Amino acid sequence: MKKRTLILVTGAIAIATAAGFITRSSWMGGSSNAQAPQRPRTVSVEMAKAERKSVPVDVDANGTVTPISSVALKSRVETTILAVHFEDGAKVNEGDLLFTLDSRQIDAQIEQAEGVLARDKAQLEGAQRDLRRFNDLVAKGATTQVNVDNARTQSDILTGTIKAAQAALDNLRVQKSFTVIRAPFSGRISAANVKVGNFVRPADTTPLAVINQMAPVYVTFAVPQRVLVDLRESMAKGISTVTAMIPGHRRSETGKVAMVENTVDATTGMVTVRGIMANENETFWPGTLVATKLVIRNEDAIVVPTVAVQRSQSGNFVFVVKDGVAKVQPVTVDRTSQGISVISEGLAGDESVVVDGQLLLSDGTRVEPRAKKAGA
Repeated sequence: MKKRTLILVTGAIAIATAAGFITRSSWMGGSSNAQAPQRPRTVSVEMAKAERKSVPVDVDANGTVTPISSVALKSRVETTILAVHFEDGAKVNEGDLLFTLDSRQIDAQIEQAEGVLARDKAQLEGAQRDLRRFNDLVAKGATTQVNVDNARTQSDILTGTIKAAQAALDNLRVQKSFTVIRAPFSGRISAANVKVGNFVRPADTTPLAVINQMAPVYVTFAVPQRVLVDLRESMAKGISTVTAMIPGHRRSETGKVAMVENTVDATTGMVTVRGIMANENETFWPGTLVATKLVIRNEDAIVVPTVAVQRSQSGNFVFVVKDGVAKVQPVTVDRTSQGISVISEGLAGDESVVVDGQLLLSDGTRVEPRAKKAGA
């Protein structure tokens, strides 16, 4: 019995000792091992500088390439094709021979008209001789004035007949010129829709071929009406430019604004603009869809990377870092283009702004810069 009592007392003492060791921090309040206060949290962020530089005032739009000149070649006479002098899709120069048409019927008509004209000229010469003879005779009193007047009338009639015959001959020569079809301007021709031996006539709806001018070309697109006033002013100063690029293709062409349509589409509020491109390498073909950038002018402005701009219920803001502390700075964004935002109010330039890590920040959070991510 005494032995069991001794074991219980010993166990109680061991439990009390363990409890005292575990809770020693609560009853040793004056100990030098008390915890020190925690340091403020520091967030690692990526930063960039707000810059003041010249930036373009531009408008992006989708456009279409249209040829300055396009002609559908058609026959102006009823005849057959004798020869085709080009390869389908070839580049042609102004004046190049394209088609030769059968002109034998017109040649025969020309010879007939030349014969009629020669006959009328011979008759006129005879009438003029008679007129001179009657003039001599009437002076000698050997004939009457009536014969003189009749001879003069016959001479005048034959003069008019010759003019009509000459006009008919000239018309036939013009008709013959239609049997030789040449390129009216330089460009690229389509596939020929007719072959040697085909019969053609002016009433045909399908053209013989189509020529499109390739250099220069127009690029047509639409811009909002709000930029119309600024665009017209820049056109007057000669500072507006148009850049066009085929989506997915690196090559681009730059030109100037050729014209602005004289009306605004009331249903869309857009106005059509036409730019002209040199297109010397024939980068653009008629009908090509292109991405266009209309640069109205360049102006000095403060810019930051677009990723630095955050949005809240009260508006746009950025985190500006000064002395290692991030502060919320409200800003007004004028426009955004190609990853850059133009700030019209809120920044003076040269501030450090946070571009990555904003989710962990609040007004007054301490920050430390970190290196940019690879490839950023």
